[in-house]
Amino acid sequence: MRLAELDGRRVALWGLGREGRATLRAIRRVLPELPLTVLDDASPPPEAEDVLTGDVRIVTGRDAVAGVLGDFDVVVKSPGISLYRPEVEEAKRRGVHVTSATRIWFAEHPDARAVCVTGTKGKSTTASLVVCLLRAAGVVAELRGNVGRPLLDPPEAAPDVWVVEVSSYQAADLTAPSGGIGGESTADPSVAVLLNLYPEHLDWHGDVATYYRDKLRLFAGQRRGVAVVNRADPASMGFSETLRRPVWFNDPRGFHVAGGVVRDGERAVLSVARIALPGAHNHGNVCAALTAVRCLYPEIEPASLVPAVESFRGLPHRLMPLGERDGVLYVDDSISTTPQSTMAALATFADRAVTVLVGGYERHLPYDELARDLVTRPVHAVVTLPPSGVRIAAAVRRELGASAGPPALIEAGDLAEAVAQARRVTPAGGVVLLSPAAPSYGAFRNFEERGDVFAREAGLGDRHDEPGRAPR
Repeated sequence: MRLAELDGRRVALWGLGREGRATLRAIRRVLPELPLTVLDDASPPPEAEDVLTGDVRIVTGRDAVAGVLGDFDVVVKSPGISLYRPEVEEAKRRGVHVTSATRIWFAEHPDARAVCVTGTKGKSTTASLVVCLLRAAGVVAELRGNVGRPLLDPPEAAPDVWVVEVSSYQAADLTAPSGGIGGESTADPSVAVLLNLYPEHLDWHGDVATYYRDKLRLFAGQRRGVAVVNRADPASMGFSETLRRPVWFNDPRGFHVAGGVVRDGERAVLSVARIALPGAHNHGNVCAALTAVRCLYPEIEPASLVPAVESFRGLPHRLMPLGERDGVLYVDDSISTTPQSTMAALATFADRAVTVLVGGYERHLPYDELARDLVTRPVHAVVTLPPSGVRIAAAVRRELGASAGPPALIEAGDLAEAVAQARRVTPAGGVVLLSPAAPSYGAFRNFEERGDVFAREAGLGDRHDEPGRAPR
């Protein structure tokens, strides 16, 4: 269903996060007079006020939303809302067409040259790297999805290639639930990349089998395109016979790493020592990106892309997952020294319960916007560090007003206490994120030391080089 096909229908937009707001803007560009209903389990965030124009009705509260879902012809659902919630399934049984921004985008761009990247780990790194390589080759590439702008926001200029990070939530919406890898799909990307499959987001998908199936919906509608698949990942290989025209990376016949060298078959491309991205998992991401570019532009010589690979930075202490303890992922973003960088870090984990550690050297930066983001996102908990954490905590309290949260607000005396408090309050499946929005001066020599202390206090030491620990 394209945006113009919403005309004359009873339409609801469910969720006003970043993607939801982009969807509302897109609808208004095409159908400025269409009556719309905005559904939200809580309340629309303050930043949504600018898009709530025209004929808009707002329904908030989970029970209230469930009670009206059946009143619409079309519901455009945000990705964080599970496709498997009982009220969603009931609405579909009653004939409601439940769709998503991702599905609409593919309908609007049936002939687009698109590289879609999915997998449990490494999506953002790989998608960003594909864009970097394409631009180095003179291709106009646009980055979209969780790591870029929302799909339905218009580009400044029409790109040659769209590069899209596709989460399991977004992929799940591409087909109706059925056996195998799903039924008819609206997505036919030129290149669809499957990096790996590990159990994750089971609270959204219900079980491992459904999670894997939902990931693979991205590939179900491919007719013209190819699937770029990780031959070194057993779970991905288990689905290889269901994929059309698979092309392998981490395979001796394609791009792979052997003897400390990225190779194209037997031909050496570059030493992994020259790759700034740390860890074997990121070396595999480089192989995936090179394979995707080759599938689009076989005439581009890999040697010409080496400078771009070498210049692509993914340094320790910058959204670097350290590992898990008791089901909680610890992420080191110690390099974050401004409120804006912390908000960007939080957006990376928007679909998970996040406890964020903020505060440090007092540089008298304004924290009102950060506090608003912490409350309206919302994060699960905020643990503050002195001295600037005192002002951050005060700003969060002002935003909360009489509300009891979320987020929970905890003021710690030092980093060791902050990690201990975060471990106590963060649920399994959640994230503890060190993203201080402040420099490290005073308590630490530099941000590197602060990140190292965070890793030790989490009981994970230095896990930067462990395979599979790539950013989402």
